[in-house]
Amino acid sequence: MLPANAAVLTGEVEYSVNDARVELQNNRPSSLDFLFTKNNFIDDNYAQNYSALLKGITKLKDRTLAIFSDGSYGIIYNNDPMHVWYYNKGGELINAEVKTGTKYPYKTYKYSPEGELVNMTLRVSLNETFIFSPIGKLIGHWVGQNCYDESGRIIMTRKVLK
Repeated sequence: MLPANAAVLTGEVEYSVNDARVELQNNRPSSLDFLFTKNNFIDDNYAQNYSALLKGITKLKDRTLAIFSDGSYGIIYNNDPMHVWYYNKGGELINAEVKTGTKYPYKTYKYSPEGELVNMTLRVSLNETFIFSPIGKLIGHWVGQNCYDESGRIIMTRKVLK
């Protein structure tokens, strides 16, 4: 038992590229149930969602939205934070993502509408994410605003909004 005035020590978990790869391969789901995605093939709230996004609104009463540079967008429903639904700019499902948790670190597995694994990520923190192909090839390692390849070269940048 700690005394009431004891400081609580916290620290971030650190992963190497290989550690992250191994972690993602452990207990990896092989596919996504087609029946699970069937009800989400079309965004039933497409008009409302896209209109909100075009106005810069990302928080709605029951969901959070994100828009991407190609016009596609993602939805996380408040009553189902373990899944992210990605739609093309016409409101048709392009990917479904399953999270293993909502507190860092956690894993995500992104699937096509047909249930095939597209990629897998280890989200270490808000500022760090490893992304791998289904066969375990590093696609990118985000650290802050920069995404690095396996050789440590910057391949992409982003602006993190808080």
